[in-house]
Amino acid sequence: MYSKTPTRRYQLTLNFLKKVLPYSATILDLGVRNPFSEIMEQNGYIVINTEGEDLDLLPEIVKKHKVDAVTAFEIFEHLIAPFNVLKEIQSSKIITTIPLNLWFAKAYKSKTDMWDRHYHEFEDWQFDWLLEKSGWKIEATEKWTSPINKIGFRPILRKYTPRYYAVYATKINK
Repeated sequence: MYSKTPTRRYQLTLNFLKKVLPYSATILDLGVRNPFSEIMEQNGYIVINTEGEDLDLLPEIVKKHKVDAVTAFEIFEHLIAPFNVLKEIQSSKIITTIPLNLWFAKAYKSKTDMWDRHYHEFEDWQFDWLLEKSGWKIEATEKWTSPINKIGFRPILRKYTPRYYAVYATKINK
């Protein structure tokens, strides 16, 4: 039976998080509470989620809590202006993942949910540049594929083409 839970992606994301952030850290996780929020808590992190505010209109919401790090897992591609949110973050650490732009697939757009759409699908260098321009120094990165169990040309490409990009960055004090 096919599961909608992205267990492989969750495990890879958790492994990356554990490499760069100590257990018991307090995290502001951008986005509403979700299954990965619970996974982080089960692994010793203290997690505070945003409550569905439009971060394009209210980027200052990220200043509401004093935390050890901010996480944003598959969030920035949904924003029109992720630069504004990145500039407002006051925590010294950010751990984020984004889906990479795939040359063989169009940007994701849900047919049923008007909020579940990708305004951006970055190439890794574009996302690095966005982080650097908004005051962050990249400390570590990883990429991974997102294979699917289907037959065809695109499923074969998905086995070998990285789909997700994880970044750990620290705030540059200016």
